[in-house]
Amino acid sequence: MEEDIFPLAPDETFSFECSPQRPCFNACCRDLNQFLTPYDVLRLKNHLGLASGDFLTRYTTSHDGPATGLPVVCFKLDPAANWACPFVTLAGCAVYADRPSSCRTYPLARTVVRDRASGQLRVYHYLLEESHCKGFSQGRQWTAEQWLADQQAAPYLAVNDWFLDLIGLKAQTGHGPLDLTRRHLVFTALYDLDSFRRQILEDGLLNAHHPPQPFVDALGRDDLALLRFGHDWVKAAVFGQPIGF
Repeated sequence: MEEDIFPLAPDETFSFECSPQRPCFNACCRDLNQFLTPYDVLRLKNHLGLASGDFLTRYTTSHDGPATGLPVVCFKLDPAANWACPFVTLAGCAVYADRPSSCRTYPLARTVVRDRASGQLRVYHYLLEESHCKGFSQGRQWTAEQWLADQQAAPYLAVNDWFLDLIGLKAQTGHGPLDLTRRHLVFTALYDLDSFRRQILEDGLLNAHHPPQPFVDALGRDDLALLRFGHDWVKAAVFGQPIGF
């Protein structure tokens, strides 16, 4: 797919609309290399009522990110189905309410940079125009923030930004891949949350750290708290950061 990327100023608008009436409907769900964030996996496995390990085995593959050396999870695409997303149907997305971040924000791309002096995050938006997409020919005008609000992207973006700290810590240690033990730790703590929960509740993963019981109880019932702690656990176990409860 040919594409052009244009930076968007905060108050700049673009015209876009996606619907089944568009001749390109579902075209963006094929022939793509779509990565999934940890929060994407959490939402999708819960939507489908699957354990995280089952979801990951059935629908995804993983590799080491060339830029970071950290595990990257992508949809497992079927060449016999024209490399289509496993959840696309003739009627549209079968998991639309919990669709991944990149689907939710399309046609926008978003980059986040942490200011080294202030520690604040700077967010930049870009408009991605692909040759197959006819959604730009008409439709209402949007700013980037209006579009993201309409697509209910805020919880996805907020949780996805937790990963920035891990990227920064990994950059300090070099961009090569992790050894197999640390790679498995990162993959489990961020993506295979049901296995991570079992390690905590049944295998005593945290016993040596003496966490407060209410904290452990929260990890047992709250997926988002578990994912938040998964990022903190990676910081501690892989990058030697202090851990707090």
